[in-house]
Order: sequence, then structure tokens, then C-alpha cells
Amino acid sequence: MSRFPYHTLMVQGTTSDAGKSTVVAALCRLLKNEGISVAPFKPQNMALNSAVTADGGEIGRAQALQAIAAGVAPHTDMNPVLLKPSSNIGAQVVIHGKVRAEMNARDYHQYKTVAMGAVLESYARLRQQYQAIVVEGAGSPAEINLRDRDIANMGFAEAVDCPVILVADIDRGGVFAHIVGTLSCLSQSERDRTIGFVINRFRGDISLLEPGLDWLEQQTGKPVLAVLPYLQGLFLDAEDAVQAVQASRGAFKVVVPSLPRMSNHTDFDALRVHPDVDLQFVRQNEAKPACDLLIIPGSKNTRGDLAYLLEQGWGPYIARHLRYGGKVIGICGGFQMLGREVSDPHGVEGDSGVTAGLGLLDLRTELTTEKRLAQVAGRCAFADADVAGYEIHMGVSSGAALDMPAFRIEGRDEGARSGDDQILGSYLHGMFDHPQACAALLRWAGLDSDATVDTSALREASLERIAEAARPLYDALCAIK
Repeated sequence: MSRFPYHTLMVQGTTSDAGKSTVVAALCRLLKNEGISVAPFKPQNMALNSAVTADGGEIGRAQALQAIAAGVAPHTDMNPVLLKPSSNIGAQVVIHGKVRAEMNARDYHQYKTVAMGAVLESYARLRQQYQAIVVEGAGSPAEINLRDRDIANMGFAEAVDCPVILVADIDRGGVFAHIVGTLSCLSQSERDRTIGFVINRFRGDISLLEPGLDWLEQQTGKPVLAVLPYLQGLFLDAEDAVQAVQASRGAFKVVVPSLPRMSNHTDFDALRVHPDVDLQFVRQNEAKPACDLLIIPGSKNTRGDLAYLLEQGWGPYIARHLRYGGKVIGICGGFQMLGREVSDPHGVEGDSGVTAGLGLLDLRTELTTEKRLAQVAGRCAFADADVAGYEIHMGVSSGAALDMPAFRIEGRDEGARSGDDQILGSYLHGMFDHPQACAALLRWAGLDSDATVDTSALREASLERIAEAARPLYDALCAIK
């Protein structure tokens, strides 16, 4: 019989990036290791980093990682509402894995009552299937301006009447103020359902922290359930911010422009840890270093990010890079940018219109209202190597460049290469995650190396590390009567 006392437990944070996603993943792995069937759940997520599920939808990348931690297949019910920002005030609204509409922030605020219905439907289905559900909040419950119609934090917890633990990141400073301040912004019923705190990312002498812990418990009347350590070197899929790249370890230089609406930056995680690769994201107004391989990433707003790319001077950089024999890869939106033009007749990503592309591949792309979502596998067209990944895009490309494909995917040609074989474009996300494909792509780009990276093994090892670190939290939760 399980000693875990909760069917549903919600993990909220005092701030964004407090560590909610990691704590949920750790609890899912601990429950799974104890033989308890468990599912992760995030009512509403805002992220450009998404994953394709087996049921043909998309969810936030963090929930896909948490499903792996739980030992179950990612499903759209685990993240029923996904918001994918396309501008500072607008986002694509994905409900149960499918695009519902493009909305500005004000319209979505009114739409939240409909979205809550979808949230509760998914939660009810998961509740029937699993012994435990570990729920992740979004941002902070102390965001007063978003409390009306809230479906992401306490609004959901109140609706299903579940207990909440509050995670705070001590590494960024002000941890006690974060916790006490957050509680002061909650209603009495919300404070009552908060059963304790988790202080995350601690490093140092715990004895120096203990007076603060005692003060916090006296001030709030609630326990500090655990102090979790700062763990270095984890390989876990990031949901929002681009993960810090390790110090240069390899001689092979890979550069990625950090686009304002870059999507699925986890495409580069395998390169980030490759022993022979030095991966660098170049942000706005930063110097553009010489490299062996330039990769243009995916984008939630292809035409907007293409304009940014040109404004930042990447056009002349790419021309010079190719003139000196460098290689270029475009992924999804980056692939579309490589062509002659990108048209958006339906206003899928903003104002309708046509934007001239970089003109490096003979193809044209028309953005469509239908989104392609698929997990796929096949072979490299330029090497004897398997490849696997997923497609997640709204657009159809056509043109002579497609006659020289990058991959053969389930009996069809996919992507394109230039006649001189310096440029490769593909809609395939995750192409570097497959060890054979990663080695083949880097060899195509000029790296002479037999080194491979097993991202699945690295991810599993990291999940076990965070689970072991979170065991004191699990034991404390089990001890609550």
C-alpha cells in the first residue's frame, strides 16, 4: 500500500523558474519507483518549447519530460491549455493539443472560463486512470492582476480542492521575502491549503540557513518541508529560457542566432553536451563569431524573426560564412527562412503578407491554418544513418530545392539541400537527438569525429539524480497526517 497521502498534489512557485518543473519531475520519478501509477499535469502552460504526443497533439516540453519521469507516454491531457506567444501581446491558444485560435491577452483573459472547462475535463480523465497526479502551477500565485478567472494556480487548486506546496529559489536571493510576500497575496482559503514550503537550489552550510528556517516557520505557521540542493550538470529539457551553454569544450564551432520567438531550442541540447562541439547562442547586438556550422532555429513567428535576423546583420554574415566554405542548417521556421519567400495569406502569425526569404534554397513557403503534428522516423538522404524526431509546423514548402531531400521519412522525401551541399533545411525537430543522425549531420558539416551522445541515457541519469535529491521532500510529504 502506498504511503504517499495525496491523490493530487500541486506544486506552485514564488516566481517563474523557481524549480516547479524539476520538483514535479522528481516527485513523479519517486512515485514511479515506488510502484505508484502517476501522471504529471499542468493546467495552463505558456511556452514556445513544446513536444508532440502519441495521441497527435502538442504539450509543453516540461510535461513531456515529467511523463518520462513517471514512466508513462506523454498525453495531451497532461497539459490541456498551451499558450505559444507570437508577439508581446498575442499567443496561439492550443486546447487539448490542437490549435484553437490566435488571441491577444485581453481576449484570452475572457476566454479563460472556456479554457477551465477543458482543464477540468482533462484532470477528470487523468484522475480515473492514475493513483496520483502531481500538478505544476505557472508563474506565481501572487500575480494579483491575473487572479480573476485564474486556471493556472490557486484557481485550479480551489476548483479541485487539492493541497499545495510552494517552491522558492534561494539562489536568486530574497527567498524569505518571496515566501512571506506570496502568502500575504493569497486569500485565507488559499493560505490554508498551502501545506508547506520547499527551498530550492541551496548551496552552502545548512547550519547558517537554519535560523531563517525557524523564523519562517514561526512567521507563517507552516513547515519547511525540504531544502533541496543546487545540482550542477543536469541534462533536462528546459521549458522556456535557453539553458546556459557549457564552457567551450570542442574545436568544432556551432553558432545559433537566438531569435526573439525561437521555438524548440531543445533541438540543440545534444550539441550542448557533445565533447567535440563548442555551441554558442548569439543574442541581440552580440558579436557574431566565425563558425563551422550555422543553425537557424525554429520560430513561432517566421516572418517576424526573419526581419529580426536581417536587422541584426545576419544576411552578410551568412554570405561570408558560405563563401569561406561553412555549412548552414535551417530547422522548421529556419528552413522556411532559407527559401525565396514566406507568405502568410491567412494572417496565421500576424498581419497577412509576403516576406522575401534569404534566397539560399529554391523554395517558397505558404503558412497554413492547419498545423502538422507528428512523431516520425526515417533515414538520412546524405548518409547511411537513421534519424527520428517530430514535426510541428504550420506551413507548406514547395520548389525545386525539395528534389534534393535531407531525409527519407516513412517513404517520403523530407527537407532540402542545396546543389553545392552547403545548406540543409528540414521541418524535423530533434534531429540531433538520435546518435546516428547527430554524428552524420556533424560529419556532413565537417566534423571528423566518432563521438556520440546518448541524450536518453543522460536524461534518465539526471531524473534519477533529482529524484534522489528530492527524497527528503517525499519523506516529509509522506509524514504529514
